[in-house]
Formats: sequence, C-alpha cells, structure tokens
Amino acid sequence: MDYTTQMDAARKGIYTEELKAVAKKEHMDLAELCALVAAGKAIIPCNKNHRCIRPNGIGSMLKTKINVNLGVSRDCKDLDLEMQKVHSAVDMGAEAIMDLSSYGDTQRFRRKLCSECPAMIGTVPIYDAVVYYHKPLKEITSEEWLDIVRMHAEDGVDFMTIHCGINQETAGKFKRNKRLTNIVSRGGSIIFAWMEMTGEENPFYAHFDEILQICRRYDVTLSLGDACRPGCLKDATDASQIEELITLGELTKRAWAQDVQVMIEGPGHMPLDQIAANMKIQETLCYGAPFYVLGPLVTDVAPGYDHITAAIGGAVAAMNGAAFLCYVTPAEHLRLPDLKDVKEGIIASRIAAHAADIAKGIRGARDWDDQMSTARKKLDWEQMFALAIDPEKARRYRAEAAPEKEDTCSMCGNFCAVKNMNRILDGEIVNIYDE
Repeated sequence: MDYTTQMDAARKGIYTEELKAVAKKEHMDLAELCALVAAGKAIIPCNKNHRCIRPNGIGSMLKTKINVNLGVSRDCKDLDLEMQKVHSAVDMGAEAIMDLSSYGDTQRFRRKLCSECPAMIGTVPIYDAVVYYHKPLKEITSEEWLDIVRMHAEDGVDFMTIHCGINQETAGKFKRNKRLTNIVSRGGSIIFAWMEMTGEENPFYAHFDEILQICRRYDVTLSLGDACRPGCLKDATDASQIEELITLGELTKRAWAQDVQVMIEGPGHMPLDQIAANMKIQETLCYGAPFYVLGPLVTDVAPGYDHITAAIGGAVAAMNGAAFLCYVTPAEHLRLPDLKDVKEGIIASRIAAHAADIAKGIRGARDWDDQMSTARKKLDWEQMFALAIDPEKARRYRAEAAPEKEDTCSMCGNFCAVKNMNRILDGEIVNIYDE
C-alpha cells in the first residue's frame, strides 16, 4: 500500500520502517505509536531525501527530545567549526540540528548536513531567502518566498519553521497592544517588516496550501513558528502571543487534512508560574500537536547563564506537556556559541528533558537514575562515570581532587555515609577518626 507521509501511513495502518525504529527506542507498542502519529499527537520528522537519518519521534507521550541551533553568520563564517559543533551535538545526544545560517553559501552547508548528519535537520527558510536573493527585503516576492521552502524540502530538510501565524490580523493586534520588547523572533520581525513595507498579506499564510503541497511531497514536518513569542517576562501570555496561537491551531487542522505532520513553537521568556498554564492553552488551541519550546527562560537577568534559566523553564514545560526543547547556551543574547557553549547548552537541556521524563512517568526514564544510585551505593566510580550525563567532566572533577583513599571522595573522606553504612550493615566496626 502506498503512502505519502508518516501521518498518511499511520492513518492507513502501515507500520513504516521509521515508525518501527521509533517504537523500539520508546519501548512502545507499534499500534499505540501508530495511533498517536495518525492523530497528530506524535510526529516522526523524516524527509524522504534525508537518507542517513536515524528516525526519532516527538510527542508529549514520548521521551523529550533536544534541538541544537547553529549555523554561520556574517561575523562567524567558519563552516568547518559549525560541522564540529554538529558532530559534537550528535555525540552528546541531541536528536535534532537546526541550521540557522544567515550568510554565504547556505545551501552547501545545508546539503552537507542532510547528506552526513543522522539527526533530524531543521531550517528557517525566511532567513535563507534574504541571503539567497541578496536584494532589498521589500522586493522579495511571494513566489520567491515559496521557492525557498521548496528548495529546502528538496535538499532533505526534515522540519521547517514557517512563520505563517503572524498574518495581518495578528500584526494589527500586536500594534494595538504595545510590548516592552516588540517582536524578538528574527523570522517574525522579517515577515512583519515585509508586510508593513509591501502592505501585502504574509505569503506563508496566504499561500499555506501551496506550502502543504511541498511538505506532503517530501514529508517535511511543519514547525509552525511563533513570531510573537514573548521576549521578556513582561510580554508573556499577552494578546499577540495568544492571537497567533489561535491562528496556528487553525493552520494545524488544515495541515492534518493534507496528512502533513505539525509541531507548534512556543515561548520564549515566561515567569515560572505561567508555564504550566501555557502548555495547557497550547494543547487546547492546537489540538494536542507536539509543542516545541525555546526555554522558556524564567528570568531576564542572567546573560552568561541562560542555559540554566532555560533548563529550569524547559523542565517545567516538558513536565506539563512540551515535547521538544530547543537548547539555550550560555552565549544566548550575547554572541554565537562556541564548542564549549554548545556542550553546556546541550547538557543543561538534556538534564531538563530527563527530569521531565521522570516526572511524566516515561517508560524506562527512571532506570538510568536507579543504575547510578546502585553504582553510588557500591562506590563503583568507573560505573558512575559511565552512567554520568557528562562522563568527561565527572572523571575530571574527581581527578582534580584525588582523595587519600580510593573508595571515598575529597568531600567526605572517612566520613562517607555510603561507605560507613555499607560497613556497619555488613557487621564491621566503624571508627572514622583513626582509620
């Protein structure tokens, strides 16, 4: 039986090889996963032209996945360095790479990613259009915007952020309801400026059916972009954000009618106490489509440490239904991240994702922690290093402060509670001071 997309296959009861691979990773029954994909509550972004991909599923019932943003810019043009970041990110467990390149031969880098990288590949076509056409923004035509979407699909991109929710109606609401930080989405600001200068409707909204045809042909997942995501705590959950979310919900149903997979992008900056409610609003307005969040960052005052502010928000968001976390690095708001920043951002996001999976009761999530606790009880340092989310750092920290006795650490020494409890329960004498 033929099928066009993973959603189409699931609706026909076909178990694709990609679905089988994801079900195995998730310890999930094939029929259960198939039903989730058919309903749009789980997605398997997998472009037909991305032949080296190792498929992953995204959905609130699945393990929380991590996306890593990278790409060249006018100030940082080193393609080899960006590929180093890609390989490092995949090695550290990131399931997706999003190419946000905004300078130079962007297609060369994108095609290299799609031919070599096994992670899901995402892009934002609106950035690339500005680079590709190399002309004033207002002179780019609606057809030219769509041609870039088609190009990315042909190149093998698995998911695309399409800023189609900020139509003229949403833009009007934004202008009537002033914000502290306006529109902070790069793609959102570009398409807003284009609409203002041309007086035309957002081409991604006006020609949404044509975009669906492209996505259906190549099985590209639509990541419906949140142009009006809040860029500071004060702007969180405002009229612009909610108006756009309503529009994204309407577009989700149109995409599903064409068997096109969808996820919804979300905030942004947001006070901790608003996150759970926002996840519920998204689930309601967008009919349970997977939610992809940037953070949320729970405070605005921590430049240099925003991987931590994002991990706090990400854990709460994923615990309450977000399915996909976009990593945030210590360089957020400051500069393009280097290799060290990428690592710190990934580790922080993975901690957040794993903590949320435990809270949600994802199958097998707690097994990792129980294995670590067993190794700690046995004072089995090599096993602790092997199980650590960052083995290199764990091993280095211990080596930098070698203890007097190998079965302890430099923090507790003979006062080690684990060591002493093991001994006393085995019937040994514990002296502590004179040992």
